[in-house]
Amino acid sequence: MYLTASRPNIIFSVCLCARFQAKPKESHYMAANRILKYLKGTIDVRLWYLSEVSLNLIGYSDLDFAA
Repeated sequence: MYLTASRPNIIFSVCLCARFQAKPKESHYMAANRILKYLKGTIDVRLWYLSEVSLNLIGYSDLDFAA
């Protein structure tokens, strides 16, 4: 749950691996290991905001997959 909530850039890969948790194959272990290596390599990547600066953060998302 941590990966899906805090790291939206890898949610697809994590969910794809989770589909095969009942009967995983070697390829699924390799994919999960690759995800963990990616997370280890990007552990210091984050957004920094200065406390002295007032920011207005606006985000947009398009969730209309059907149309």
